[in-house]
Amino acid sequence: MSGQMSSRVEGLELVLERVFDAPHELVFTVFSEAEHLKQWWGPRGWTVPFCSVDFRPGGVWHYCMKCVDEQQGEFFGMESWGKGVYHEIQKGERFVYTDYFSDAEGNEAEGMPSTLIEMRFEQAEGNRTKLVCRSKYDSGEALRTVMDMGMIQGITETWDRLEEYLQAIQ
Repeated sequence: MSGQMSSRVEGLELVLERVFDAPHELVFTVFSEAEHLKQWWGPRGWTVPFCSVDFRPGGVWHYCMKCVDEQQGEFFGMESWGKGVYHEIQKGERFVYTDYFSDAEGNEAEGMPSTLIEMRFEQAEGNRTKLVCRSKYDSGEALRTVMDMGMIQGITETWDRLEEYLQAIQ
């Protein structure tokens, strides 16, 4: 494993950082193509039965995560739909999108916080990549809501799966 994830809160932003043992062009690619995202997105015990990506400004990423781990009790069999709308893309370096909870049709979930997310892919020593994720929330309450939902653990597990996937495809 390359690095442990670090997390900090700056005002209404949750900042997550981790170094991956892979070149930044590859790490960027596995975030921008559906066939890659299906292999690693989501926490442990969850699969991605549906994922479509239109990776361009104004394009939409729509996906479903499904819990297939019976050990996760009440979550087993549950589906969670999400939608991202891309705003800015600098190939190989960064992209910005708004993340929403959604339904299977892509309608945004009422009453759930949306998040403005910047993903930055920085060259690190030894052909590795420092991934910096900045998630900006509309209010302290929205930030607390996602933290209480286990956001840090979910992203830690997701990025662990990403690390394993990157090792497997290099």
